[in-house]
Amino acid sequence: MSFLIRVQIPDRPGNLGSVASALGEIGADILSVDVVERGGGVAIDDLVVELPSGRPPDVLITAAESIDGVEVDAVRPYAGVLDTHRELELVEEIAAEPARGLQIFAEGVPKIIRSGWAIVFGHRSGGAEQLAASTSAPQEGYLELPWLPLPRATILDGDEVWVPETWQELGTELAATPIGKPDRVLLAGRPGGPMFRAAELARLAHLAGIVSVVLDS
Repeated sequence: MSFLIRVQIPDRPGNLGSVASALGEIGADILSVDVVERGGGVAIDDLVVELPSGRPPDVLITAAESIDGVEVDAVRPYAGVLDTHRELELVEEIAAEPARGLQIFAEGVPKIIRSGWAIVFGHRSGGAEQLAASTSAPQEGYLELPWLPLPRATILDGDEVWVPETWQELGTELAATPIGKPDRVLLAGRPGGPMFRAAELARLAHLAGIVSVVLDS
C-alpha cells in the first residue's frame, strides 16, 4: 500500500538520504519525492512510499524520526505517485476544451497539489453555486460559504461553523483561491491533512490565475 508522508528535515546535505535509508531499512520503497517548501534551515518534503502488506503506517513515522531533527507532519494513504509537473499539461487541456475548463481544472488540481478533492463555486445573490467538482469530492448539497467572494488565495479554518460535520470529523485541511475573480473560486480539501503550506497556496493561486486567463480569453 502507498502512503504520502510529509516530513520536516533540517536543510543540510545528506539528511534526505538518511531518511531514505531509514525508510528502506523497514522495507519501504520510495516512489517519489517533492520539495514543498524551504526556509529557515528546514525543508518540507512530501514522500510517496510503498509499504509491504501487513506493515502499519506507524513504522514510517518511527523510521523517519529516528534521524536527528526530523519531524513527521502527517501520514496518509495515497493512490498513485506525485504528479508535480502537470501544470502545463493541465492548462493545455483546458485550452483545448474551454467549455469544460472548470471541470477539467477541478479534476486536475488534486493530482497537482495532492489534495483529496476540489470543488469550484460561483457566488450568486442567493449564495454559493457549485460549478464543477472532482469525482472524489464530497456531495454536500447546498453550502453556506461566508468567505465568498474571495479576494485572494487563503488557507481556511476547517473547524469553522460553515464546514460540514463530516469534513471536520475527517480533520480536513482546506484552501481556496479565486479563479480570476473573487466570485469564482476553487476550494481544495485534504481529509486527514497535512496542512496546506504557504508555498502550496502560492502555487495554487498562480495556477488558478493562468487558468482564468485561458478561460476568459
